[in-house]
Amino acid sequence: MKTVIANAHVISPGVDLPRATVVVKDGRIASVSSGARAAKAKPDATTTVVDVGGQYLMPGFIDVHTHGALGYDFCDADEKAVFEFAKAKLQEGVTTVFPTTLTVSHEELMTAAANAKKYAEAGMPYAKVPGIHLEGPFINVKCCGAQNPKFVRKPSVKELREIAKVYPVRQISYAVETEGGAAFAKACLKLGVVPSCGHTGAKLRELMPAYRNGLRHMTHFCNQMTPLHHREIGMVGAGFLIDDLNTEVICDRIHLCDDMLKLIFTRRDLAHVQMITDSLRCSHCKDGYAFEMGGLKVLLKNGEARLVEGNNLAGSTLWMGNGLKNVHDVTGIPLKDLVRCTSWNQAIEQGWGDELGKVEKGFKADLVVINPRSWRPSAVFVDGVKRI
Repeated sequence: MKTVIANAHVISPGVDLPRATVVVKDGRIASVSSGARAAKAKPDATTTVVDVGGQYLMPGFIDVHTHGALGYDFCDADEKAVFEFAKAKLQEGVTTVFPTTLTVSHEELMTAAANAKKYAEAGMPYAKVPGIHLEGPFINVKCCGAQNPKFVRKPSVKELREIAKVYPVRQISYAVETEGGAAFAKACLKLGVVPSCGHTGAKLRELMPAYRNGLRHMTHFCNQMTPLHHREIGMVGAGFLIDDLNTEVICDRIHLCDDMLKLIFTRRDLAHVQMITDSLRCSHCKDGYAFEMGGLKVLLKNGEARLVEGNNLAGSTLWMGNGLKNVHDVTGIPLKDLVRCTSWNQAIEQGWGDELGKVEKGFKADLVVINPRSWRPSAVFVDGVKRI
């Protein structure tokens, strides 16, 4: 069986191809062509034709930092949470997701990993979950943001190994200035885990030992890290000074103002920028939704999720497609250049850059069809199978 996606406007890294047809066979892209001829494909016993009517066809989004949606959080004890979370992300056009933990107890982290394993054993019916992202608990207690300081602890390779034995850990956010922070980066890489600097009060000189040990990632750039100052450039300055740091960006126009978004996307190498949602359980929920996050009370008001005490931003309700639109609106950068930040960069960092993140022959057919008016997905394919 093969699937023909007709009348597509293909947007892929370096590619802007209107009136295109994409042929999918055995879960991979068999061909990408343009012109009226390809659009005349007809269904038969072995061929399914999906006419997308000129909508954008993009690589399926890869969200490496997201906590929840639809009233569910990855750290919930209920194993149903992962299924509902992955279903919500698929509705957003995310085909690969790293469910992200909070700074909570070791027991809660082990339960979250076990629930991810159950989702994998069920065949991953929605978005793919090849691994998880630990945000904390090894952070700077002075830079918790919306993380609970009660559960902050020193970096522990032993704890990381225990969690990874239950289900793969693909990324961990921690503060490099904590005791053993530089050595921890090297240990993470040996375990196949991407170490990321986040919730940190580090100065540039405190980052460099971890950088020399292989750390190349920054968690939600500019948020909960040392700001730029003319006598100490901090982690924000490091993100602009060090070209090969992969910087996550929450593009909801709330966590970062338009001018900062413009500064990041016009001054940094786009090959090292990754859009994330950092979405919480309140994503897909209505204003006024109240909940707890790692034991801290949060309220969704005017589209912003903030701690009830302290008013700190707690995360977002962002969908990846809307983040892409926001950056395009703010910067005017062509979509064919920005789209690498929604999937291909993430895939490259994880070692999947030759098979995920492009609409190109030979790549896995993880694809999203985006309505250019609403910027909402109208179809999503995972391994060539239309799941939405």
